[in-house]
Amino acid sequence: MKGKLLLLVSIFSLFVIAACGNTNDTTSKAETDAGNEGSYSVEHAMGTTEIPDKPERVVILTNEGTEALLALGVKPVGAVMSWDHDPWYEHISADMDDVEVVGDETEVNIEKIAELEPDLIIGNKIRQEDFYNQLNEIAPTVFSEDLTGDWKINFELYAEALNLVEEGQEIMADYDSKVEALKTTLGDKVNQEISIVRFSSRPTRIYYTDSFSGVIFEQLGFKRAEHQEKLFTEDNPMGNFAIEVDKELIPEMDADVLFYFTYADSIAVEEEWTNDPLWQNLNVVKEDNAHKVSDITWNAAGGIIAAELMLDDIEEIFTQE
Repeated sequence: MKGKLLLLVSIFSLFVIAACGNTNDTTSKAETDAGNEGSYSVEHAMGTTEIPDKPERVVILTNEGTEALLALGVKPVGAVMSWDHDPWYEHISADMDDVEVVGDETEVNIEKIAELEPDLIIGNKIRQEDFYNQLNEIAPTVFSEDLTGDWKINFELYAEALNLVEEGQEIMADYDSKVEALKTTLGDKVNQEISIVRFSSRPTRIYYTDSFSGVIFEQLGFKRAEHQEKLFTEDNPMGNFAIEVDKELIPEMDADVLFYFTYADSIAVEEEWTNDPLWQNLNVVKEDNAHKVSDITWNAAGGIIAAELMLDDIEEIFTQE
């Protein structure tokens, strides 16, 4: 009897050990599956990138991308410096404490980026295509296609890259609601023809519908100066983004309302052009409907935070008329 009892105990023990082994195997597989479920793929300008998990250490290589990250509640570990600022635009500087500078949009610092050990890098094909392979060796890298036209497209891509699609949709819905509210406030004023000019030694430009400000005005329903249409033809290398002009084309800047901004080192150019008789003879100038606005928020920053600040400017300007 004792022998049989010992045999039964031994057999039972083997079943227990086997059961424990099976439980451990199942748990291990579940953990592996959970890890796989955390990864996701993102299609972008350079192909498809697999991102292992929700990224926590992000490096961003465009100014408009920096604004997208901040709006989504993500502080980057590294970012390119703001154009002509040391290092950040005033309207984002309070949110950029301890963020490392990794060069500028046209000249990124590969070594610095590697030192930050990011788990995601976000850049732009126009600006950094030549660096893509190097960046992708450091961390999964996602590139937007363009920096002109509808800036919302890039915002959506960045939200996807960060695995924050729903949050991005909510932010964009809030922005669109703000646009619709402003349209209601402005009423018939959106039927006016507008013109947008940037003074610069690089040289001066008239901006059109595929520019950052142009996209915003178009969503608001504003008309563009009809006589400017002939300037934006297939022969224009920048398409409907902008056209570079000499003083002889100042008359083409006329409209019901004109907005102008000036590149950082080009105040002398602004003064020269705005003192020119052709400028002084514009109907919009004589009627005191030419408004100087910020080059940063209306042009250079190019992101969602700047877009909301621009909406505030538009409301203030038109409600004071």
